[in-house]
Amino acid sequence: MSSGDIFYDKVHFRHDPKWSGRLGPAEGGGLLLCVACVIEMIESEDISSVRKSFALIGICQVLRCSPGALRELLRQDSSVSLRFTASLLGMLHTVEDQATLEKVDQVLVQLLLELQSEMSYRFVLDEITKQLNNRLGVKDLLPTFNFLGNLVEAVPNTAHSLVTQYVPLLEHLCSALLHPDEALKASAVYVWLKLFRTAGGSAARSLPVAIRDRVCMLLLQTLANASSPNLTKNCVGLLWLLVQLPEAVSVLMNGKTDQTPCHENQNVPTDSGQNQGQQSPDQCPLPLMLKKLLMSGDEALQVTSARCIALVLVHSQCSAPFIQADVPEFLFDRLASSNSEVMLWSAYSCLLLLTDDPLFFSQCHSVYGIESLVRSLKEALQLTNLEVPKQGLLLLTEILERQPPSERLFPSGSGFEAVSEAVLGGVSSSCLRVAREAASAASALFRLNHQSRPVQYGKIGALIEAITNRLSELPLHSAAPHRTSRSLKRFNPSNQASSCEGFLLQSMVCFQAACRLAEECLSEPVLKENTFTAPLKHDHVQDSLESLCQCLLCCCDSVWIPIVIRMCEHAPNPQILQYFYSILSSQFTLLPSLMPAFAHKLAFSGFYRLPLEHKGLLCAGNSHPFLNMSCCGFLQKLSMHLLLQSVPDSDSGQRDVEEVENLLLYNLPALCCRLSDWPSLLREAPGLQLCDNKGPRATQYCLVIMLHLARQQGDRLLPDQTVFSSVMWLLHSVQAQACSALPRCVLRSALYLLAVTQDKSPNLDLAHLNCLSKALSSCQSFPSIYIRHPALLHFIWRYQDLAEKYGPMVLELWLTKQAQPRGAEPTLAATPERGESHADEGPGQEPDTETIELLTLVEKHPAVMLTLLNMVCSREAALARRALAVLEALICSQRDYDADLCANLRPALLQALKMLSVNMGQELGQGHTAQAVNSLPLVLKLLCAMQASDPPSSSSYSKMDGVHFKLLYHVSNAAGRLKPTDTGSLLPALRYLYCCLSLSPAHCTDRAVSVLLSNSGLMDQLQTVLSSSSPAPFLSRSACPPSALLCCSHLLLSSLITLQRVHTTQVKKSIGWSLDTAVQRLLVQKRNTDDLLLVSHLRLLQALLDADLASAVVCLSTGPGLVGPRPLGVEDGALYPLGYKGTQCLSTVLSGLLLQKHELLLRASVNCLSSLLGYLQRRSPPTEKYVANQPWGQFLVYFLLSSGESSRLHPVTLSLISMLLQHGGTSVLSEPCLLQVIEAAERRGREVLSEESVQALRLLLSQIHGTALQPPMKQRVMDVTESLDLQAPGQSSSPGRPGNVLRVGDVSICLSDFTVKAG
Repeated sequence: MSSGDIFYDKVHFRHDPKWSGRLGPAEGGGLLLCVACVIEMIESEDISSVRKSFALIGICQVLRCSPGALRELLRQDSSVSLRFTASLLGMLHTVEDQATLEKVDQVLVQLLLELQSEMSYRFVLDEITKQLNNRLGVKDLLPTFNFLGNLVEAVPNTAHSLVTQYVPLLEHLCSALLHPDEALKASAVYVWLKLFRTAGGSAARSLPVAIRDRVCMLLLQTLANASSPNLTKNCVGLLWLLVQLPEAVSVLMNGKTDQTPCHENQNVPTDSGQNQGQQSPDQCPLPLMLKKLLMSGDEALQVTSARCIALVLVHSQCSAPFIQADVPEFLFDRLASSNSEVMLWSAYSCLLLLTDDPLFFSQCHSVYGIESLVRSLKEALQLTNLEVPKQGLLLLTEILERQPPSERLFPSGSGFEAVSEAVLGGVSSSCLRVAREAASAASALFRLNHQSRPVQYGKIGALIEAITNRLSELPLHSAAPHRTSRSLKRFNPSNQASSCEGFLLQSMVCFQAACRLAEECLSEPVLKENTFTAPLKHDHVQDSLESLCQCLLCCCDSVWIPIVIRMCEHAPNPQILQYFYSILSSQFTLLPSLMPAFAHKLAFSGFYRLPLEHKGLLCAGNSHPFLNMSCCGFLQKLSMHLLLQSVPDSDSGQRDVEEVENLLLYNLPALCCRLSDWPSLLREAPGLQLCDNKGPRATQYCLVIMLHLARQQGDRLLPDQTVFSSVMWLLHSVQAQACSALPRCVLRSALYLLAVTQDKSPNLDLAHLNCLSKALSSCQSFPSIYIRHPALLHFIWRYQDLAEKYGPMVLELWLTKQAQPRGAEPTLAATPERGESHADEGPGQEPDTETIELLTLVEKHPAVMLTLLNMVCSREAALARRALAVLEALICSQRDYDADLCANLRPALLQALKMLSVNMGQELGQGHTAQAVNSLPLVLKLLCAMQASDPPSSSSYSKMDGVHFKLLYHVSNAAGRLKPTDTGSLLPALRYLYCCLSLSPAHCTDRAVSVLLSNSGLMDQLQTVLSSSSPAPFLSRSACPPSALLCCSHLLLSSLITLQRVHTTQVKKSIGWSLDTAVQRLLVQKRNTDDLLLVSHLRLLQALLDADLASAVVCLSTGPGLVGPRPLGVEDGALYPLGYKGTQCLSTVLSGLLLQKHELLLRASVNCLSSLLGYLQRRSPPTEKYVANQPWGQFLVYFLLSSGESSRLHPVTLSLISMLLQHGGTSVLSEPCLLQVIEAAERRGREVLSEESVQALRLLLSQIHGTALQPPMKQRVMDVTESLDLQAPGQSSSPGRPGNVLRVGDVSICLSDFTVKAG
């Protein structure tokens, strides 16, 4: 035969040709095969095994390359087919070569698959049964069992036939497991393995119970004694299949090892596993076997063992034997030593099931394994299979949730840090499912019993921040309607949107757990202080409970609130909102100091309306009770914090807070309607109500309070008109029912709502006004229902009846109750008087917001002004000063209101002044009354404010008569009767008198001067003030009068001197004043003297010099320091009482003062110098020339011209140059100095100058033009003069200082007294 043909040439000739054929592809000629030859070769003992193997290889090739060809040959005679099969079966027992056996096994399986004949299958099984009945040896059984296993795997129908029709064969397979040979056992187990695995385990379910149970018991015995890897591997594989059957698990856990053969009709009890929970590990060998596999070095066995444990626990629900066998300990060890995905996942799954048994925790397996679990989690998070860390985090969550509080998992900070880092890694995972399980683990980790000592607040905050940051990175959108999962832990989202929502929900559970932990730590002083924290720890601040609370509040405010609002904008999620409002409620407990601002921000952002809308939308009809409870808790805390900011801090206020708290507590849960239904609720007529805190009426009270609190933060829950009418209806309904008065807290809210909604509602008619007045009268204390709001001011003063009863009281409360946090001390007493500051104050100073509100009120209701004046005159000092400040602001801004405001206010002030004068007269000799002492300085200050604000063109200054003159008279009388120590009243009195004289036109001052000079008491007061200011060794510094009082005295006296000389008024009593002392003070003490006091000194000296130092008002005294020894010389006599030495001293002082930068001091100095030179010109012309030609004059001019462009054309500079030219001649100044002035005037050209500068410059140019100058210089002087003449009058009077009175501290300066003299 050829090399590829399969036939036996010695016997082939006698075979029928029908059993031969050339099989294979036609183009290749095919392979010649004779079935009869093959059978004879197989059955012949003379044929070598090599040739038999060659024939088997050829048959394999035919079966592989020509499917169906061999089947067609064998179909000709079924007996030949069976003989061929039997021959091959016989070779399993005769062939010793392992390779040939494998070929036989392969050909048999392929042949049976080719034939697809049930008869062939039965024949094979029958033959195997016969062989087993003949009690074959191990050598014969081993290949038979291997073939049977392969056949079952290749032909699944064979398995079904085996378990239903060949039970004796199965008995032999069971008996084979009792044989000592492990190879045979391995092959028998291999058959069972294939049998149970075939067709998805359907054959195993048809297996007789007795056989199945015997297999289970024999498998336990075989596995327990197995030593070869192959047997162990097969046993473990079979065990894995058996534990997938709940019935088999029961038998395996029962652990019986009966070795007697079983028959088909025998029943093995299957309920023996019911009491196995009480068995010890010795009675239940399966856990020990599986633990042994866990201890092996083969990872595949370890994985299969873990899977078997998991399936046993699932089916038997009996974990005690495994826990008693310390299986969890070995599972944790596998976690610590393996980084295999399969091993980790399997161990996690087993441990997860074991945690369902409390015995797992009572035997401290969780404490033993937590470190290994955390370490394995860190490794698992690096794997690509994200199901592994997800399962690990789920295990961690179960352990943290089920761990008994008495057994701590993390006694030290290092353990807590490690687990927090692992959870942090899970939160940062790219997979949302892993991140969600990590957030769930964090929720369990935030339990109090899991916190180490000291508590790691920094790590907790880091976890919260990581979850918050991860949440902010998600593409969250408005939630769509969804099905609520029954178990949060088993939630398995199917798309990205639901995954994001699931992560948000679990994150909120975690955030709530962190808030609850912070609350628990706040209640325990040891945890709050974190006592065991190392004192040198650098991050102690970050590890404090306060830092954690701030972290929670910051995350909630910046991330959580916006995200939840966006998620629930269109389709609110009840579960998310439940946790959300619970988290917001927790913030009020964590950081009480920040809660006023937080509550205000929430309410201002609409968080009063939001929970009410969610309640109405989702909680109606008793649905979502937990959401309703959460919303109510949040609303109550928010309401109480808002209420505490407006309720007075008193016993009555505390009772009101408690009453509101009870109203909200009892009525909020039932209030689950939409906001649009509130008006109908407010207008319902409730029947008899047995309980004050419950019922329809209490619900109406609750609505009014919530409307008030929301509206106070700018949230209009209902339209203003609806609120106004509903509140009025409620007031009328309560009065009509007449069973009880309106609670004070409700009346306060009702009054506030009426006030803030009045502008958009019609005015109250008489009936409604009477109803409101009656309701307000029912409250014994109006301040207890007062709320500080501008609308309430306007509402009360809007109606005359209310204004008469409550207007003054509302004004008083407005002035006394400042807008400040609850519990703070009133700041009214600390409000400074307007004159106490040393900074310049004038009409342009802006009043505060509260004063502006009162100014607006006065504009609408002028009667308020008289009420404020009455407060100034009759109320306590603090309130009177506040009312005075308002009136001063009103007067300063009078041009925005009524042009005749001062004229309307003066009569009232006159009456007040008369009353105070009468009181002073009655108490003369007995001391001032307290009211007079408190009110008089305030009235006088108000007069001064009116005086400064009254325009100069006012008719009140045109003639000194009427109210104006009477005020002057009474003020002068009051000033004369005051005690010298009463500087608070004396200072504004003298200030007022001075301004009256200076502001009045010259032809109207004669009567005023006469009244003042005839008032001996006033002159005595001036004498006392001036005398006490003289430096005497017996006077202490504290005994000297204030500098402001001295200034006012000097200024008033200077005006009296000037006007007395003008009108030659008769003087009844003169004032003594030491000229020597005044000059010496200017010379020696000017550095230590206030600038304003120097100005007043110079103004007084100027007035005296203009009167040639001889005035009937002042009796001057001099000394040797000025005039020298007697007899007086010619010059001293001519200049007496100033004297020649005094002239030198005074000129030296004035030259030094002209180097200062103080504007008023410069003006006073140059005017006084001008008066001095005029005095010298009249008394001693040689001395005049001498003083004017002193070198200091040229130095002063040089200094002023070198001080900048603006200083060269300043009125003081121009007046000084003009003065020196007039009194000293052209030799005093050099031509370059004059040239600088001309150049400066040319450069500024058409630029507008002040009137003073223009007049001084014009006078100086005329003086320069009259001197001997070169023609070019004269031409330039003429050009500048013409440019000044061409300017319009309005252009040459640019505004210098606004107004005519300058307020400097407590001193008023009339600017007309300090206009620079022009010649």
